[in-house]
Amino acid sequence: MRIIAGLGNPGKKYENTRHNAGFDVIDVIAEKYGINVCEKKHKAVIGKGMIDGEKTILVKPQTFMNLSGESLREIVDYYDVDPEEEMVVISDDITLAPGNIRVRSKGSAGGHNGLKNIIANLGTDAFARVRVGVGEKPEGGDLVNHVLGHISGDDRKNYEEATKNAAEAAVLCMKGEVAQAMNDFNGKKV
Repeated sequence: MRIIAGLGNPGKKYENTRHNAGFDVIDVIAEKYGINVCEKKHKAVIGKGMIDGEKTILVKPQTFMNLSGESLREIVDYYDVDPEEEMVVISDDITLAPGNIRVRSKGSAGGHNGLKNIIANLGTDAFARVRVGVGEKPEGGDLVNHVLGHISGDDRKNYEEATKNAAEAAVLCMKGEVAQAMNDFNGKKV
């Protein structure tokens, strides 16, 4: 069993915001592989299916971003999954320009509260993650307003391309091909 979790905030109010990059990537994966992500379970909305021969659960935690680890802890425990080997997490990243992604096999939360909560709840930072660039906040701007704001114009086109790349990268990571995903996507500019 494999888990691909995309981070975001639940509800119409947050749809298409920068902070929901993880949810957007889950939607791309779900559409490509015909997985219906609609079952409410473990403080999340999940969908189960097969991806390249692997039983996979797509996850959108519904705990709001800063408590994402509560949902993933329940899922990891219930399905007896090793997060270090069988889980991929997708999140937004304000240090990357819209259109760029970064794949890592492990590491710190890098200031991302959702990742911090996952690391705290799972007791490890050694899980694969794919970060989707949403751009830095404007000089003097408010970070919360930025990440809860919408991407538009050319940035939107680049962001949509990034969600497709992030979906491919997440599937590679899910199959244990993190190094390949890093080679294919890190440093690739849109």
